[in-house]
Amino acid sequence: MDRYPSASAVIASAWRELEAPGVERSLVLDAVSDALDTAHPSQEEAERAVGRLVALALGEEPPAVLESALHAICTASTRYRFPYALVEPLAAGVDRFAPVLLDYVLGILADTHDGAALPVVERFLHHPHPDVRREAADAVRELTWAHTRQG
Repeated sequence: MDRYPSASAVIASAWRELEAPGVERSLVLDAVSDALDTAHPSQEEAERAVGRLVALALGEEPPAVLESALHAICTASTRYRFPYALVEPLAAGVDRFAPVLLDYVLGILADTHDGAALPVVERFLHHPHPDVRREAADAVRELTWAHTRQG
């Protein structure tokens, strides 16, 4: 018998914890990130979790919580292929993110391998922050590569 809780149990527990007063929300989201990375939830479970994380990332949360939510999505997007529609709200709200958070968003969009993300990502090729420009260039390369492989 496995002594470790399932990914579903860990993630469900995290959502309950997020509602508790006084909880360090960024640490709870770090546990969600770990579960998405190591506990191998199903594609459907991962998509549900990412949907909630996207909503959190677009909410009025402190910067540490936003970063933890985006980090969890980024972590999951390296293991799972999410449809662009799932993370498209991040693209629609991309202008609200600080440069350190834009790095995550651009990486998440690139990991969809969906050409619909390309115009959003290309907007950041001339961003004033060099790290954002670098991440945008990497994202454009990944999206272009994925498009040529599919075509």
